[in-house]
Amino acid sequence: MTYLAFPAGKTLDFTAVGRLCIDLNANEINRPMEETVTFTKYVGGSPANIAIGMSRFGMKTAFVGKVANDQMGRFIQGYLERNGIETGNVVIDHTGAVTGLAFTEIKSPTDCSILMYRDNVADLKLAPGEVQEELVARTKLLLISGTALAKSPSREAVFQSLAYAKKHGAVIAFDLDYRPYTWTSPEETAVYYNLAAEKCDIIIGTREEFDMMEKFERNPERNDRITAAKWFDYSAKIVIIKHGKEGSIAYTKDGAAHRAKSFPAKVVKTFGAGDSYAAGFLYGIMQGWTLEKSMEFGSASACIVISSHSCSDAMPSAEQVHEYIDRCNRGEITAS
Repeated sequence: MTYLAFPAGKTLDFTAVGRLCIDLNANEINRPMEETVTFTKYVGGSPANIAIGMSRFGMKTAFVGKVANDQMGRFIQGYLERNGIETGNVVIDHTGAVTGLAFTEIKSPTDCSILMYRDNVADLKLAPGEVQEELVARTKLLLISGTALAKSPSREAVFQSLAYAKKHGAVIAFDLDYRPYTWTSPEETAVYYNLAAEKCDIIIGTREEFDMMEKFERNPERNDRITAAKWFDYSAKIVIIKHGKEGSIAYTKDGAAHRAKSFPAKVVKTFGAGDSYAAGFLYGIMQGWTLEKSMEFGSASACIVISSHSCSDAMPSAEQVHEYIDRCNRGEITAS
């Protein structure tokens, strides 16, 4: 069954709005950051990773965001362009803002953490007047990310992009991407997340992220069906709630709950899994696949990324994901 109809006659398949930053991933794995000396630089930020993933899958992709007027900002913009992502709406900041940094610690395949530097960052300086309506009008699928809602004027820029997407008939996806250290209070977070989610066709997040959104709701048992049902009273057609190793469940307005099998992986680190899953899933539904097949494709894409040192650089091609699934089905790949 098809749950979404993507508009025809658009020149862009996918546009992401939000965070562009630098990931500095520890080279000395299996040790704490206090003992880590060297790091490798990658482009980061959840919406950036998802956009890179969609471009690697062959989708015509663009980005709406802001970068610092420095070497790191130029590195990000150049990387996006080399990966075939349209950057005409990647604005250069001129206020002296800096590029956000994310240092990653890889103590073990299951014990990973991120140390964020997010003071006066350029991506949160994107203003609503800097979002190009013409660009959003050309896209079939717009993705927003929760981190961009944390501060003004980025917050208003997200809502402006949502208004343009609604006006021009784009499908809207919301990657919750909750980072508590960028918010003033849980109440502020819940209010703005809920206001944004009301306008979205697809909502993707972890159980913990949905719990955060239910600050003012009554769902003490953390029931997924209750969580999902709320959004079907608004614009949502698909709500995906992720439960880590237990897998993900996609809920639809007809009351169905869709599950898909997961795949084994030789895990290096855990971060990047959600971004690659989102890219794989969104690619699948844009191909007209079933939700189950799209979820399986997202799961396999995530396995490839968590088996690598990087996130953005490791985003696979569609051919690589299909090959990974085939190898898993033949029993050639087992969990580490």
